[in-house]
Amino acid sequence: MKNILKNSILSVIGVSLLTLSGCFKEDINESIGTLNPEASLFVVKNVYKGKDVQLNKDLLGGAHVTGGVVISNHQNGNLPQGHIAIENYWRGKIRGLLVEVDNPEEYQFGDSIALEIEGASLSQKHGFIGLYGVKSDGIKKISTGNTKVHRPVSIGALQRQPDEYESTLISITADVDPEPSDGETIVGSKDLVDGQGNTLELLTEESASFKDLKVAPNASFQGIFLKEKDKLVLRLQKAEDMINASGRIYLGWPESFEEPSHPKGSYNMVDINNNVGFPTGEWHLFYSITGSTAGRDRIVSGENAIRIQQNLNHDAYLQMNFDLPDGASKVTFWYGSYYNDRSSTFKLEYSTDQGQTWQQVGQEVSDAHTFASSSTAKEAVFLMDIQEPVRFRVTKLGLGTSSPSVENGRLGIDDFAVYKSY
Repeated sequence: MKNILKNSILSVIGVSLLTLSGCFKEDINESIGTLNPEASLFVVKNVYKGKDVQLNKDLLGGAHVTGGVVISNHQNGNLPQGHIAIENYWRGKIRGLLVEVDNPEEYQFGDSIALEIEGASLSQKHGFIGLYGVKSDGIKKISTGNTKVHRPVSIGALQRQPDEYESTLISITADVDPEPSDGETIVGSKDLVDGQGNTLELLTEESASFKDLKVAPNASFQGIFLKEKDKLVLRLQKAEDMINASGRIYLGWPESFEEPSHPKGSYNMVDINNNVGFPTGEWHLFYSITGSTAGRDRIVSGENAIRIQQNLNHDAYLQMNFDLPDGASKVTFWYGSYYNDRSSTFKLEYSTDQGQTWQQVGQEVSDAHTFASSSTAKEAVFLMDIQEPVRFRVTKLGLGTSSPSVENGRLGIDDFAVYKSY
């Protein structure tokens, strides 16, 4: 069995022409007569109000420089020609931007660059928002080899908040619809769909170096997200950007734990044997409840998530009481600590004998994070090859009361998905 766990941990480096430091400087106190010459991409993009705008110091509070880390692989031929993409992090906000340049081949993935933007324009002349008119001698390379990662995100989140992700690195786990035929390649336009009716276009140009890649029925597709002519588009940058290939998600999944058959507000309800019906079937919630507190429970979609109790000295379970008939090639779900609780440790297990015995998939996971650390849940991805009917459970280990040496806080889980054998 294989297990791949993707964490939405961001390693991002800002740019400063004046200090060459790792982030943009805080706003300088204007009462002493000094303005900050630097503006983050968040600030720069915020002046765009739906029509072309020429940038100047008045619009940017005295700033005339912006920058970020290059996240595009120009040499692989799947981005708009003559453009590079940059991304930066400032005050907890990640933003990206396409920049038209004369010589895109000079800028490599991981290069940290600063741009002189006085007189440049933000425009949607090619169907996406881009920065135009930056002179070649106004771009300075600060450093190279900076690490960047793809943020796991749901298609629903992209549809709700596209501006937060536009021109940044993301990862989407989704089906290809319609299901690809044997040997079908990735070239062209394909629809990515989740189990909740949300769609995103996957676009691969004829010029892409990986156009002959065989496309999987389901995978984690990672690349640069763009809004192109009012369409939401994901552009991969290399063959390795299609990862965790699997069969399609089961119909009616992911389970988002809405519409419970019984209220479950107590961790141990012996009168119902801790069994609760959800749209996918009956689940066993042993020392687990349905939580609906925004900003505390890890609600990814809908109004509910699962909250598993803390400080137990015995294991707790979120467990399927039913089998799925066509085996499994992958399981995914989103997780994090409840509110600002300590982390905890959990594992994924499966049973092929209707719950009589259970076997672990992959490794234990111990990196659940607080809301103070990030309000965005992490995505767990487990790969497997099970050809027979199967059920799953998440087991939260009973490590005892949290202490300086023990972490055993409450755990939140939502949008549990199972994918058919492949």
